[in-house]
Amino acid sequence: MSLPAPTADARAVVTGASSGIGEALAAELAARGHSLIVVARRGDLLNALAARLTAEHGVTVEVRVNDLSDPVQRQTLADELADRDVSILCNNAGIATFGPVAKLDPDYERAQVQLNAVAVHDLTLAVLPGMIARGAGGILITGSAAGNMAIPNNATYAATKAFVNTFSESLRAELAGTGVHCTLLAPGPVRTETPDPADASIVDKLVPDFLWIDSAYTARLSLDGLEKNKMRIVPGILSKGMSVAGQYSPRFITAPIVGSFYKKLGGE
Repeated sequence: MSLPAPTADARAVVTGASSGIGEALAAELAARGHSLIVVARRGDLLNALAARLTAEHGVTVEVRVNDLSDPVQRQTLADELADRDVSILCNNAGIATFGPVAKLDPDYERAQVQLNAVAVHDLTLAVLPGMIARGAGGILITGSAAGNMAIPNNATYAATKAFVNTFSESLRAELAGTGVHCTLLAPGPVRTETPDPADASIVDKLVPDFLWIDSAYTARLSLDGLEKNKMRIVPGILSKGMSVAGQYSPRFITAPIVGSFYKKLGGE
């Protein structure tokens, strides 16, 4: 069974829609005729996105300014989505930190767990009953190739992505025969455009240009995969390499190698 066709009442929900993969997913869904609920912390960026997508594609775009790392704000959104006709949920919002976890801000590390893992779980649980009752729906979860391995100096991020990777693929098996699709997106480095050297982050500087994947391409590939109910979408050479290494190589070998690279991302 394919994904639900766009309707006036149904909404595709995209979290982390203010930039990157989330913005690209929202644009691709709008181009396919889906009205949207876009979610992020930056209201100015969301409002600009909503205006652009409505003008370009004639769809309705609802804006929800929400910090999904905050349990109270997250519950407000979850309660709303449980009562809406959500045809597609793109659980995309996420943050990352680099460096030894003992040296990082504990509050930010906890917020990272809330956003990357708990929010994915909460919002999925909110929309699942409605999707199953309607016999149709799609859940796209942005995990990471990093979730397949132990990564020193990226410990919290890798652990949260390990959770969502496993959750997504386990959930997909549970949903067999329900008409609800669930697909994991496990990308490596993704960006919308090559930054000016003066504005480049340390990640931009350390990862060669040929290893970066375009966000619009990633969005198209992901939604096509969700339509086909594929288990996992892994775009790009680096993400495929990390997936293979994480799944088949002993962690006592890969962890020090990968950790030394991520140590540089932490500025050490």
